Amino acid sequence: MRYFTFLVLLPLAMQSAVADDDADNWQFQLTPYIWLPTIGGQLNYDLPPSGGAPQIDVGPTDWLELLNGVFLLHGEARKERFFVFADVVYLGLESDNDRVLSVAPGNGDLIPIDVSLNLDTKTDLDGFTMTLAGGFNVHSDEASSTDLFAGARYFGMDTKTSWNLSADIELPDGGAVLSRQGTIESDLESWDAIIGIKGHRRIGNGKWSLPYYLDVGTGDSDLTWQAIAGASYAYNWGDLIISYRHFEYDGGPGGLMEEFSFSGPVIGGRFSF
Repeated sequence: MRYFTFLVLLPLAMQSAVADDDADNWQFQLTPYIWLPTIGGQLNYDLPPSGGAPQIDVGPTDWLELLNGVFLLHGEARKERFFVFADVVYLGLESDNDRVLSVAPGNGDLIPIDVSLNLDTKTDLDGFTMTLAGGFNVHSDEASSTDLFAGARYFGMDTKTSWNLSADIELPDGGAVLSRQGTIESDLESWDAIIGIKGHRRIGNGKWSLPYYLDVGTGDSDLTWQAIAGASYAYNWGDLIISYRHFEYDGGPGGLMEEFSFSGPVIGGRFSF
């Protein structure tokens, strides 16, 4: 439920950012959209009773079968060359193409788990990310526009993994390290500073354009970055946007989420007012 607190605070944050005596000069855009990502990466759990730390390989998975919930919204406010934007993503996903890679018994060793021992491993992911940034338009003409920005990104994830192995995993000198069946849960909250560039280039009769977006950052994570590229078409009501989006999060060695990625097509409608 803590993720939805951000959804309540988001409009207040944007309203505060654009408060001005001459507010009529502000231009606003609101873009609800659908993102259909494939997920992949590695989860590192701790098992306090035994000191073991199972590593779970997640995905790649098919979004259509595994999507449990979604909320995605992008909002932007612009005045002359200055702008602020917020992007909110909530995804509830279930991955059933996982396996236990290895177990760290706590003594510095790493015990690999043969793929043949993995009978059934599933992971539920309940994730929320919010990007808040502001910037300056460095180029704008009839053919193209380029923005530079800086800001912060919050990334939160609740994970739950259930595994079913064909045997207990034991140390070479005996003693179970990981039971053949089990369930474990963990969560992650991370803040990162980001910088980036975004913009578009018009083509053809001016109704078509090629939007792009790139950001990179670090902080609580070792590295996080995101890239979006696609095409949009202008209608009387606004713009239809179809693109491809890749989001990468690397929590570093031993972190809950190590080299995790979400990647897939996006379709949305942008409304200006």
